[in-house]
Amino acid sequence: MRILCLSNGHGEDAIAVQVLEEIQDQNPDISLAALPIVGTGHAYQKLDIPIIGRTQQMPSGGFVYMDNRQLARDIKGGLIKLTWQQYKAVKKWAKQTDEQSLILAVGDIVPLIFSLLSGTNYAFIGTAKSEYYLRDSDGQWLSKTSGLEKWFGSVYLPWERWLLSRKKCLAVYPRDRLTTDILQKYGIAAVNLGNPMMDGLEPPELELDEEERTLTAVLLPGSRLPEALGNWQKILVAVQSLLEQYKTVNLIAAIAPSLDTAEFCEALQQFQWQPNPQIPDDLPLDDPNIQSFTQGKAHLIISQNNYAKNLHRADLAIAMAGTATEQFVGLGKPAFTIVGDGPQFTPAFAEAQTRLLGHSVILLKKPEAIAPKLKALFQKPDILQNIAANGKQRMGQPGAAQRIATHILNQL
Repeated sequence: MRILCLSNGHGEDAIAVQVLEEIQDQNPDISLAALPIVGTGHAYQKLDIPIIGRTQQMPSGGFVYMDNRQLARDIKGGLIKLTWQQYKAVKKWAKQTDEQSLILAVGDIVPLIFSLLSGTNYAFIGTAKSEYYLRDSDGQWLSKTSGLEKWFGSVYLPWERWLLSRKKCLAVYPRDRLTTDILQKYGIAAVNLGNPMMDGLEPPELELDEEERTLTAVLLPGSRLPEALGNWQKILVAVQSLLEQYKTVNLIAAIAPSLDTAEFCEALQQFQWQPNPQIPDDLPLDDPNIQSFTQGKAHLIISQNNYAKNLHRADLAIAMAGTATEQFVGLGKPAFTIVGDGPQFTPAFAEAQTRLLGHSVILLKKPEAIAPKLKALFQKPDILQNIAANGKQRMGQPGAAQRIATHILNQL
């Protein structure tokens, strides 16, 4: 038996790898291969999963749906030729043997189309779409949902539902129960097994009681340059506003391991943060490469490791990221987001994220608005409880990758 995984984005690659790892653990005889449609598939390379076709990093980084100018840049950069070569690679893989085969499509309609055109059986992990973009937690239409969207009936458009309802599509794994329920109404073989995004975020042992801890915020500027540095500047403005109200605070900057932290540190010093090797007792993150800074009684550390522990340690996030924000909200905690300049964290993206994650996300028009918003939130414990329940409902429980892998193997 063999499986080819098609994915179209850095986050999708990471989710795909989690599922493939579980498949490998449960059945080592399965032959695995991959084709990242966007990017170079670094996540697959770390697992030694062979890549069957040509890959190329496009100028947009995969965010063509947010800006037509990005699409034009990608076409100029060779997108059409790359897509044709990738299609031929998938067809070649599908015809190579009579052995039982499955294509696992992870992401959106692009890998779905590749899967259908392959002629072989396929399954789909839907990471990009959720009914929460259009509906509330009770399944009722949001006030912002347009008449056309209501007429279509689902966040998955009719042509996408057609792809998902083919006999060759053995299973569909939406990202939440609400989306699963809606797709099932259209006769699609959707199964609610959770969202792999929450895997690997199991709570670590925290050494101190809640009463002993300082208010802690995690800073999430995103993982792509140069956008992450622009986001970082806005986040630091929000931090300065926070410090005017909370003099004693711990800040954890969770910077992607792929980024050089030098420019992040330079920006800190522009905001009067001073290097200080002393780590607060209530931030035992066990990271030998931590960079530590202080400003008065406030501490800020830059960490590129212990990602799960960083998220669990924090009480709130100041975030301008996609997946990281969703994961933090999934832990039942509030995230304050700030509109950025793109290509990812545009006003449209930020607004859509608030629909996806509901009231767990507080969108700030200006970074300086965070202090009064946070103060008002802390004065309403009932809202904090609702945020905790909302985040877990929308993002699901850990263990989805294992459950999806088991279901896929049962289908085979």
